[in-house]
Amino acid sequence: MPATLKGPWNLREIEQFLGDVTFPLRLACTSRDGYPRVVSVWYAYRDAALLCVSHRKSALVKLLEQDPRVGFEVSPNDPPYHGVRGQGQASLAPLGDHDVLETLLDRYLGQQESRVGNWLLARKDEEMLITISPERMFSWDYRQRMADVSAGRAPQ
Repeated sequence: MPATLKGPWNLREIEQFLGDVTFPLRLACTSRDGYPRVVSVWYAYRDAALLCVSHRKSALVKLLEQDPRVGFEVSPNDPPYHGVRGQGQASLAPLGDHDVLETLLDRYLGQQESRVGNWLLARKDEEMLITISPERMFSWDYRQRMADVSAGRAPQ
């Protein structure tokens, strides 16, 4: 079932944004104590799903095993503010031969050959594929209304 959309962007614009930007995905899940946990993870957007990878013994995987409901956000930290947030269900599967880890390394590091890339690839058989199926997505875009204050802002 397609996700419910709200905000100024249509599905094509949301998918283009999620496919183009390399801001980490902020993933929220609920712990046993009822408090939300937010984890920043690399992601790829494919076939209407957000794909992430985490070690099979990670706290994130344990939380998702307990409760697959998640919230997420992809947006820059600096103005002008814009992005996509939403809610959905996460499913877990062994990463196996799936190419998403290599895709994430290329996407976020520009290459697979690096200290962190080699380390992650060496333990690929211990990684889990996290597939987030969005149920609701909300876009926001304040670039036009913030143009006068963000144009002169120096990067930090």
